[in-house]
Amino acid sequence: MLVEAEIWTVARTDQGNAVLIKPVGGETAVPIFIGQPEAQSILIGLGNVPMPRPLSHDLFIMIMKKVGVALQRVEITGLKEGTFYAQLIVQQGEETIVVDSRPSDAIALAVRVKCPIFISETVVDEAGISVHSITEEAKETEPPRGDTSKSRLQKELEEAVAEENYERAAQIRDQLKDLENQ
Repeated sequence: MLVEAEIWTVARTDQGNAVLIKPVGGETAVPIFIGQPEAQSILIGLGNVPMPRPLSHDLFIMIMKKVGVALQRVEITGLKEGTFYAQLIVQQGEETIVVDSRPSDAIALAVRVKCPIFISETVVDEAGISVHSITEEAKETEPPRGDTSKSRLQKELEEAVAEENYERAAQIRDQLKDLENQ
């Protein structure tokens, strides 16, 4: 069974870059290890960072719009031998089309069109880790927050992405979300 999920964070770890997907309202996150360009693309999409020219994911969305296809949702459906599987659910007219995708590409598209992300409960059970254990580790390494002006944080986010410091970019993005929720 699939449950609605959200991107909890994107972080750099000892094993590489990871996007952590967590069921909405859940206490477990699934770390999906991704490449550096994919992490950058997801962070750019999450931060709504304007780019002078379209990136690959932006280009794909523009093509989908031109041919009358709309991304309805992303589903992270399986985990086999350490590889995660995902699919794009797209709509063209009355027809629903399912397209196989890497989770990183599917997530990068989802953040741009703001469509829902779903994850298999089996995947969460198999690969999920407690967000509380992650939060405690992050607290030990998190830099002080200091001034939290939105425009300054947006500028810092852009700089962190440009420098490919995705862990810092994720922290800044989370600070921006906190400010918006206040």
